Amino acid sequence: MSAVSVAAAAPQGLTRPRAILFDWDNTLVDSWTTIHDALNAVMAAMEKPLWSLRETKEHVRLSLRESFPLHFGDRWEEARRIYLDAFRTIHLDRLSPLPGCGELLRGLFADGIFLGVVSNKTGALLRREAEQLGWSALFGSVVGAGDAAQDKPNPAPVALALQPSGVEPGEEVWLVGDTSTDMECAYNSGCIPVLLGNGAREEEFLRCEPRLVFPDGASLFHFVRGL
Repeated sequence: MSAVSVAAAAPQGLTRPRAILFDWDNTLVDSWTTIHDALNAVMAAMEKPLWSLRETKEHVRLSLRESFPLHFGDRWEEARRIYLDAFRTIHLDRLSPLPGCGELLRGLFADGIFLGVVSNKTGALLRREAEQLGWSALFGSVVGAGDAAQDKPNPAPVALALQPSGVEPGEEVWLVGDTSTDMECAYNSGCIPVLLGNGAREEEFLRCEPRLVFPDGASLFHFVRGL
């Protein structure tokens, strides 16, 4: 990827963001095993082959209303109910913030940057998790799947998340995530695409490269502080 190294000087014209919107799952919290187990509960109920954790990580990108019709056809709403029931049973007990993300959010909030969440996780579950972690007060908006007219990578949830901020989608807004869907959403909304974490496969981003790449929350925070 041709994105700027975190050790390099800021790209010319890059200014301190007024708003930063974060993806949720596997950007701020570790969710893969929970998603994987809930998904395989659906696969078993639908008499489909179970996925490996690797397959889950490779294929889970879109919201349920976008992805389940592709996998389950006319039975997708039944599959969604099974998934949500399985997920609700386990997600709060397993909820775990990724290292340094709490400090990242509190530091950015203290610096006066508007923070929001734009996730393809069902909105009610997403807000329950933010509350469980004690992060709700840090976010000016928490937008999940189903809250906007369309889900990521469509720009609609970005516009909805920014409404309380008074900031328009554009170069003053960073969209931080861990997948190509997040980067595509940033491009679609005119925001700066920022990749967080080391687990991504480079070939995933050939069509929508991130502008900035950070291995962890601490490096992202120090970079913003230096602008």
